This record gives sequence, structure tokens and C-alpha cells, in this order.
Amino acid sequence: MRITDLLAKESIELRGTPKTKEETIGAMADLMEKSGKISDKKGYIAGLLRREEESTTAVGEGIAIPHYKGAAVKRPGLAAMVVKDGTDFDSIDGEPVKLIFAIAAPDTKENVHLDVLSKLSVLLMDEEFSKNLINAKSVDEFIAVIDKAETAKDAEDGAEEKAAASGAVKLLAVTGCPTGIAHTYMAAEGLQKAAEKAGCSIKVETRGSGGAKNVLTDSEIAEADCIIVAADTKVPMERFNGKKVIVTQVSDGISKADELVAKAVKGDVPIFTAKDTGSEGAAKAEGKEGIGHQIYKHLMSGVSHMLPFVIGGGILIAIAFLLDDFTIDPGNFGMNTPIAAFFKTIGGVAFGLMLPVLAGYIAYSIADRPGLAVGFVGGMLASTGNSIVEFQSAYSGGLQGYLANTVFNASGTTVSGFLGALVAGFVAGYIVLLLRKLFSKLPESLEGIKPTLLYPVLGIFIMGALMLFIFNPVIGVVNDALANLLNSMGSSSKIILGLVLGGMMAIDMGGPINKAAYVFGTMAIAQGNYDIMAAVMIGGMVPPIGIALATTFFKSRFTKAERQSGISNYVMGLAFITEGAIPFAASDPLHVIPATAIGSAAAGALSMMFNCTLMAPHGGIFVFPVVGNWPMYLVSLLAGSVVTMLLLALLKKPINK
Repeated sequence: MRITDLLAKESIELRGTPKTKEETIGAMADLMEKSGKISDKKGYIAGLLRREEESTTAVGEGIAIPHYKGAAVKRPGLAAMVVKDGTDFDSIDGEPVKLIFAIAAPDTKENVHLDVLSKLSVLLMDEEFSKNLINAKSVDEFIAVIDKAETAKDAEDGAEEKAAASGAVKLLAVTGCPTGIAHTYMAAEGLQKAAEKAGCSIKVETRGSGGAKNVLTDSEIAEADCIIVAADTKVPMERFNGKKVIVTQVSDGISKADELVAKAVKGDVPIFTAKDTGSEGAAKAEGKEGIGHQIYKHLMSGVSHMLPFVIGGGILIAIAFLLDDFTIDPGNFGMNTPIAAFFKTIGGVAFGLMLPVLAGYIAYSIADRPGLAVGFVGGMLASTGNSIVEFQSAYSGGLQGYLANTVFNASGTTVSGFLGALVAGFVAGYIVLLLRKLFSKLPESLEGIKPTLLYPVLGIFIMGALMLFIFNPVIGVVNDALANLLNSMGSSSKIILGLVLGGMMAIDMGGPINKAAYVFGTMAIAQGNYDIMAAVMIGGMVPPIGIALATTFFKSRFTKAERQSGISNYVMGLAFITEGAIPFAASDPLHVIPATAIGSAAAGALSMMFNCTLMAPHGGIFVFPVVGNWPMYLVSLLAGSVVTMLLLALLKKPINK
């Protein structure tokens, strides 16, 4: 079906004036209604907005393609609008949108909207095509521009099919991205154009949010000279066994298509081998990627699954502080009243699951489902932070007492922190890969017991031994060394001490370094020294607040999901829940951790310089009534948060670049 078959003249507006996404969606629904393609305008608008909540359909370069498939549509249709002055549509590159195509598809088995969307995505990659549409003087000229470009594209596709039959170099490709559709098809188009330029044929399998399309057949794979996999999602790789395969990220299919095709045509590509099926094939293919890209994908798997626990648990803990009475028992703040204890208990459980989920899904990304159990156990052991000796001592009081005394501290946050969970996740994943390799020689009759018996039993045993005998004892040594260092600094320079303590609170955000500073602050309260705890708490508040400010004022540095979670960081930061910054630090540690550490260090030093004091061990803004010199304490918090925001803006590159 051609684009022009779906686009009625009455559904085209060349002088649109909407200013916001909601106004634009409403205007597109009005245009669609004029062509009689929808039966329920309100339902169509609601469907378009629900799709925008998943991820923006503004694909950059001033273009948006909102789409909906459902019962509100009678028959397939398109609507188009040109907004000369641009409209705010939450574009991935932050630019105003000037050209909008809305798609309506009925709730049938045929994915007409995906076919049309793929065509539009491909055509709109041509800057001249988009420019001609925006500058069209009439509706007839607008349609003529589309018809001409679509006809030329159909001719190109026919030429590629002829080239395939003529015996030219035969290439195959797979493109895919974890969210959205446009990047999947743009990468496909980039590879197709590069192949045409190189004089060879290519067929591209696209794996977008609508599933796999144009799937490669066994005969095509057998005849292919080389296969390019440009994807940020898991791709079934075992079918490529024995073929030359290039594995890269989806963005390379857009920006480096010529290089990829040239390399494939030259044939200087390693042979892919997959001795096992399923996830092991994917793991072997992944080994041909850059190390940085591998780590990024694994981290994203863990962080994306962890985020709901951070946000849900953090907000509930913040509500507990808001509802509690500090004067009843300052040392038990957050649990003094029944309603506060209710929220704190639920939030604490969610926070307790945060690190096991992070480690579990990092391991899952590396080794598929067999890695989950090993990763969860490693993350749980990382959250306790105990060595084998401490475990024996604590466990003498029973398992319930052990968990109560080790998994949560008085503030409700996890003891060891996300660094231990990161290590546990990666170690767990590669433990399972090692076990797979070791057991690959076993008879096929034992294949069924590998994932249900051999991998979990041996994997959990090895993971537990490593955590209790090696990783956690090392963390204990680090804690002791840091505590001794802090004690030696206490009598020298208060400002330097505040700088060090504030910075420590932001380095690993709930981990051993953070906890060493926190314990030092609580010990100081017991001794009647309240200025140290003030520097400690403000150092823990700055990271989430600074990140939230950055997501607000420097949106182009963050994805839409990060900007949305950044809002909750205001609440968690004000409640002294440093862990709200963990997803950002885990996904981009080289940029985020230095920015947060410097901002927190500045806030801690200012707190000491202004002689601010704090008698409560936790609570954030809710305990400001007991802060000594609270106006300057607020100034210190704002200054440190702004420093973090500006450093993030400087260190992080815009997403579109």
C-alpha cells in the first residue's frame, strides 16, 4: 500500500499553529476525522497519547510520526500537518517539530500502520524530501512531493531485487532497537543505500517494537556472503552459524553504513560459530562487539529493571518521614508512628529488592535466564556486606535475626551499595557462561537438567563463596581504612573534613564508602558533635537533587525515561535518599560519579564553613527544624546541587550526538 493511498487532501494542513504536544495531537485528530477514517475521536486522541507515554514519536530533525492502532479507527488513514514555527513535541534531539504525520490503523491482524510508518521513516531520512514538504505551497504540491519520492523508492527496491538475481555480492542485515521504530528502519535504510552505492544486493530484517519483519530465510542465509547485525537488542544468532557476521550497534547502521558495507564486501570478517542454540549464540555474537557497548547493554538491562524499585520504595520512605513525629524518638525517625512505620516498612522492602534485581538482570543480560538466580543471590549477598566470619556470628541468632540486622540499617537503605551489586551481576553472568562451556561436552540426554539443576546449584554456590570469602571481606577492609582516615582528620580542618565526607557520600551512593562516612557521622552525634552529621547528610542529598536539576534544565543530555525519573529525584534528594541517583550513576559512571562527588564535596565543605549542625541521623528536609543555621544549610545544599548540575551539563554529551 502506498502512502498517497492513505492521505486524503482534507487531512492535510500546511499552516498549523499548535504549541504543545497535546494541542498537536488534538489538531491531528481533527484532520483525521475530516477524512472519515476514525469513529471515535476521543478514543483516537487517547490512543495517540498512550503511545507517546511509551516513548516520543518525535524522531528528531523536526519530524514526528504519532500513530495508533485500535477500535477507534474504521479504516487505515494518514493525516499531515506543517507547523512553520514549530511545536514542542518532546523530540529526541530537543528541537521543535515542524512536520507531523499521524497514522490511524484499525484493530485488525494487518499491521498497516507499521508498513506505512516504515516507509515514512525511510523517506523522511532524506532532508531534501522533508524540506520540500515543509515548503509546499499547496496541498496538491505536498501530495506530489510524496508521490514522486515514493515512486523513486519503489524503483530502487526493484533494482535491488534484480541485483540479487544477477549474482552480485549478497548481503543480509538485521537492525533493531529496544524502544521505538524509527531507528530500526533508519538503520535499515542506511544499509540499503550503502549497499546500492557499493553495487551489491542486501535484504534487511527489522526487529522493532512491532516484532520481526522481512525475516531472513534459511536459504537466503545460506547464500549470503556476509551478514551485518546492527542492533541494541538480542537477536537470534544461532541461525548464522558458519557465516561471516559483523555485530555492531544500531546507530552504526545509520552513521557508519558505508563502512559496514565496505567491510562486508571486502570479506575481511570473522566466521561466527554457535555451538549451542538460543542465548549462548547471542552471547558469542556479543563477544564480537566493542567491550564498552557490551557493558552498556548489560548495565541498561539491570538499571531498567531496578528503576521501579528505587522510585517506588524511595517515595514511600519519603512519605514515612513526612508523616512521622521526630520528637518521639529521633533515633527511630521514620518508624515512630504506625502510619509512618507502615510506609517505611513497605518502602524498605522495595529498597531491599533493588540491588538483587540490579545484579540479577545484569547477569540475565549476559547469560540469559540461567543467570537470574545466580545474579539475585549475588546482589542479595552484596546488600548484606558481610564476610563469612560475620555471617557465622550473626546467624547464631537465627535467619530472621540475621536478615533483620544485616539487610537494612536504621535509615532503611541497603548496606553495601550498588558497586557490590554491579560486581555481583557481572561475575554471576560470566560464572554461568563458564559453566555452560564446561558442561557443553555432557550427553544430550542431560540437556534438560542444566538450567534447572547444574547451573543454579553450582552457580549460586560459586557466587556465594566469592561474595563471602573475597568481595565482602575486601569491602570490610576498605571500610576500616576509611574510618581510620576520617578519625585522623577530625582534629585538623573542619572544612577539609566536610569536603571529604560530602564527597564520600556521593562516590558509591549507599556502598561501603558512603556507609563509612555515614557511620562516622552517626558516631559523632553520639559523642555530641553535630556538625559532622550535617556535612554527611547534605553530601547525600546533593546527588539526586543535582541530577534532577540537570534533567530539568539540560534535557538534551538525558533520555525521556531519565527525565521522567529525574522528577522523582527531587523528592528522594530532599528526603536524603541518595540511591535515587544510582540508575544514572550505573548507566554512565564516568561522567555522573565525578559530577556528584564534586558537588557533594562542595556542599559538605560549605556546611562546615557555615557551622551548620544536625542532631538527627536521617530525614533530609523533614528534619530541617533541628538543623543549626538552617538558612545557610539550605544555601550549601543549593550550591552543591548547582555544581553537580553544571558539571553534568559539561561532561555529558547531548543524546542526539
